[in-house]
Amino acid sequence: MKRNLKITMTMVLLVLILASFPITAWAAEEDKVTGEVAASILSAYIWRGQEMTRHSIVIEPSITASYKGFTANLWGNLDTKPYAAGNQDYSSNFTEADVTLSYSRKFGMVQAGAGYIYYGLSATTPGGTDLLDSQELFVSMGLDTILAPTLTVYKEIDHCHQWYATLGVSHTFALHEKIGLKLAAQVSYLKSEDETTYPEFDSNSVATTDKFNNLHDGVVSISLPVNVISSLTVTPTVSYVFPLSDDAKYEMKARGLQGAAVPSDKDSSSFLYGGITLSVAF
Repeated sequence: MKRNLKITMTMVLLVLILASFPITAWAAEEDKVTGEVAASILSAYIWRGQEMTRHSIVIEPSITASYKGFTANLWGNLDTKPYAAGNQDYSSNFTEADVTLSYSRKFGMVQAGAGYIYYGLSATTPGGTDLLDSQELFVSMGLDTILAPTLTVYKEIDHCHQWYATLGVSHTFALHEKIGLKLAAQVSYLKSEDETTYPEFDSNSVATTDKFNNLHDGVVSISLPVNVISSLTVTPTVSYVFPLSDDAKYEMKARGLQGAAVPSDKDSSSFLYGGITLSVAF
């Protein structure tokens, strides 16, 4: 109950922040607020190589508003059938609400940015213990060139002290004036500063007393954005997530949700999932 109240308060706070943007925009007629309201329906929620849902459909609504380089975003995850190893009845479970505040600016062909993320987390299983909320700072740098390479570095500042860096590339091919084909790929590196909250795992997927420090997960995705009307876009997408090192494979198995008695017996070391996103720009 307390966690649901916290998530609700977080959502209300961001709505108030977003609502404040137009007031500022009206004061300067040459500028205006831009943004997007979107909802994704996906076959899984995989976050940084971690299996957050299993055998269920997730619904992920979001709202984003930007003004003069400043951006505010609210994103949530609704797990329609939370997973547990035993047999039991399930009900819808709003498991996460994230707030992201950021600023970016372009210098020639370089796009640089920085921001803050608050993760409001609930239990991932019915009746389970709520996860600890998390906070991160991040910086990013991208190049406005072929494949649009972008490097982003995240630093967790709450309780799971770690660094997580991603390098991504993408390109969209125009198949039609209203249809595109987007190909994207990303690799990551994770460096833990605390073996008690983010340890390295051995070949049996059992936590050790060492800190994780290695290549982590890779992601390859294909999407097909279709501009239905001027502001509405429908985007089918498929993604494949996989470990980039043995350390990552052992860790991704250990953190998987499958109810295997022995962690190494889990099959959660790579994931193929997909779905569709509807977005309206403003």
